[in-house]
Amino acid sequence: MKAFVEFVVKALVDHPDEVDVKQVDGERVVVFELRLNQTDVGKVIGKSGRTITAIRTLLTSAAAKQGKRAMLEIIEPEGRRPEGSAPAEPAADAPAE
Repeated sequence: MKAFVEFVVKALVDHPDEVDVKQVDGERVVVFELRLNQTDVGKVIGKSGRTITAIRTLLTSAAAKQGKRAMLEIIEPEGRRPEGSAPAEPAADAPAE
């Protein structure tokens, strides 16, 4: 399954050499952590998340054949926040607890 994720993602991105898939095994759950160049994140996610949803669907089907559950997570590069999110700092006028 790891090879499948690597193959599909490398075919989609501009920087395939920076694609890193780490497999974390549990008893019945396998988590795939996907790290890639931040300029390629949008290509893997796709419009309205359709591309990543399709990859996850195929991965879920492959895992079900093995009697497991699979999850695919995109690990954001350090120092990057989703657009529109504010830094996690308390407001200046907020009372101290």
